Amino acid sequence: MHKISGHHHISMITKNARQNNYFYREVLGLRRVKMTVNQDDPSMYHLFYGDKTGSAGTELSFFEIPLVGRTYRGTNAITQIGLLLPTEASLHFWEKRFEAYGVQHGSITTYANRPALHFEDAEGLRMVLMASNGEKIEHWETWEKSDVPAEHQIMGMGTVEITVRRVDKLARTLTELFAYTEISRTEEEAVFQSIQGEVFGEIVVKYLDGPAEKPGRGSIHHLAIRAKDDEELAYWDEQVRARGFQSTGVVDRYYFKSLYFRESNGILFEIATDGPGFTIDGDIDTLGENLDLPPFLEERRAEIEQKLKPIEEDK
Repeated sequence: MHKISGHHHISMITKNARQNNYFYREVLGLRRVKMTVNQDDPSMYHLFYGDKTGSAGTELSFFEIPLVGRTYRGTNAITQIGLLLPTEASLHFWEKRFEAYGVQHGSITTYANRPALHFEDAEGLRMVLMASNGEKIEHWETWEKSDVPAEHQIMGMGTVEITVRRVDKLARTLTELFAYTEISRTEEEAVFQSIQGEVFGEIVVKYLDGPAEKPGRGSIHHLAIRAKDDEELAYWDEQVRARGFQSTGVVDRYYFKSLYFRESNGILFEIATDGPGFTIDGDIDTLGENLDLPPFLEERRAEIEQKLKPIEEDK
């Protein structure tokens, strides 16, 4: 039986790549594992942050759109990202770190039945640190050069929150199409896991009526879930179409292959393969330090580089 083995990555919109680069590398202590461009619009940066190699399930990805406006929050949107920490003690480390860096955050509380700390980046992207209590993505690797001590480093994606008008529609897509398990349900929300008991494939679906979110800076563009390989991706392409959704078909993103579709509430999902990964065109020691382009864009490198502003802080 084919199973979704958790989250693959999640993609957001940023107005300012330099500010974004500072926050996710210097404040959150993640490794920038790939600095590339949006393959559909090479005039904009596409940045990936994650563990040492940018393993599937650890990647936060951002498209830079300098002219983007603010986000008007609403329903039918992906509304929050959970990030896993090793232990509950790590939450206290991060609470102090956020205070030192002036990061907007709440107090330590409980979210999705786990100790948690809610916070936002400078653009209002909503995130929550969650104590994993031993659970982690099995291939997660410590980033030795992170400013954050290994025992407190973010280990990848946890619970992802999606807010919709029609919970049952999304519930059926997750359970009937992708074989997620519904583990709890109230009038306000339902919780689903791709691998029962594991938080790194968990989705919380919340009910909210009203106007749909108008995306802008700090909004979440799509969630990518994992397919092991090309064969499994082809299987999911067939299944998505069989349920009447419009699939893009398999797209080769060079670092992985994927397909995209929108479910009935308009939420954009991507299904992406684990490999070949970000080391296909980069040395592990210098991963993410230079602009990498897929082969089909390499001949346009000079033109692409000319349009991009440097994102490193001035030394």
